[in-house]
Amino acid sequence: MQYHEIPTPALIVDVTVLQDNISRWQAHADAHGVALRPHIKTHKSLEIARMQRDTGAVGITAAKLSEAQVFIDAGFSDVFVAYPIVTPDKCAHAAQLAQRARLVVAADSLYGLHQLSAAAQAAGSSIGIRLEVDTGLHRCGVPPAQLLDLAQQCVGLPGLFLDGIFTYRGAWFAGSNGRAPAELGLEEGRIMVDLAEQLRGAGIVVPVVSVGSTPTGWSAATVPGVTEIRPGTYVFGDDMQLYVAHSCTPSQVALAIHCTVVSRPDASLATVDGGSKTFCGDNNPEKAGLRGYATALDCDAVLVRMNEEHGVLRLADDVDLQIGQRIALRPNHVCTTVNLSDVLYLYDANTDDYAPIRVAARGRRH
Repeated sequence: MQYHEIPTPALIVDVTVLQDNISRWQAHADAHGVALRPHIKTHKSLEIARMQRDTGAVGITAAKLSEAQVFIDAGFSDVFVAYPIVTPDKCAHAAQLAQRARLVVAADSLYGLHQLSAAAQAAGSSIGIRLEVDTGLHRCGVPPAQLLDLAQQCVGLPGLFLDGIFTYRGAWFAGSNGRAPAELGLEEGRIMVDLAEQLRGAGIVVPVVSVGSTPTGWSAATVPGVTEIRPGTYVFGDDMQLYVAHSCTPSQVALAIHCTVVSRPDASLATVDGGSKTFCGDNNPEKAGLRGYATALDCDAVLVRMNEEHGVLRLADDVDLQIGQRIALRPNHVCTTVNLSDVLYLYDANTDDYAPIRVAARGRRH
């Protein structure tokens, strides 16, 4: 496709930058002897997941079972669902998927383990378990002091095998106190390696110690004893990673949302054809220390307000956008942005072609 054939709003990905991001992170993981298991919730695309796998990723991380199924149906055979599976219907679903792929799921309760064990026995399958540790985010996971007890109860449950331990805390949890993501990643890795050694000292085999978001994964990979990192946003980058986490540079941001100016309410404002159904609204820009919901790439303009189908840009004094003009914007959180769209357009600078690919796992919430 040619650029003028793409209707706006449209999510356009520079495939050269995308592949550079994938290769750079894979090379870093390889250099430290750590497996890279990317979180596909960022792109939800089979084509991009194949790029990651072909570059060296050991498998994928998914957020929900229905998301994982899209990739298992497409032939991905090593999947970690980093979410606690607890209800009978979802445990039965996990057991079915485990018949078709090596499936590992998160657990942080004896209740969930018993449900998974029962489902696995009923299906005649084997489900891998990663025990989640709460290292500060206070979202999911057992406190470190309770990990040994849960691990001891997990070992030996029929239909399950203990794959290892994992955590997710990111860089903006309550106890981060403004410290640099690199420092937090080192701390995250060391906490988890120490816990794994405690379990091993009690006779429990812990094959995998999995850590690391995009902000913390780069440094966590350097901690001896960490076996795996699970970044997701690194493939695209966004304003949060650029301005808050400092995990990428402007030239490493691969995705932009292209919109068309449809109105000029006054000299300081421009309205575009992408609103809250195009851009994410899950991050409060003011609290995150950002100027708005998205930043224009080629001029000083910021998306400061949204309705469902309207996005209002605040323009600098020297910016004069014309009605009908297209403008490229970098979102503040790319993961939820992608989930709002059916299609990504991969731009190849060598051919000047824009290839549409499906966001195959969009909307998979179960």
